[in-house]
Amino acid sequence: MKPNRKPAKQQPIQPKAPKKPARPMIALKKKNYAVMGVGIVTIIAGFISLSTGSITLAPILLVLGYCVIIPVSLLIK
Repeated sequence: MKPNRKPAKQQPIQPKAPKKPARPMIALKKKNYAVMGVGIVTIIAGFISLSTGSITLAPILLVLGYCVIIPVSLLIK
């Protein structure tokens, strides 16, 4: 005779959650925000200059604001 044993319940295997990749944190300080503010003011001045019809000053201000000042404000430590 065979004993009437029920097979032991197996715990379901739970998949491990994938590890989230480490995301670098950008810590901005007052200096960064001040330089970013200058960049935003430069961009606004460029659009105002563009609306008045300036075809030389407006592009200079816009390129300076978007391509120089804003990236510098993010890179300053």
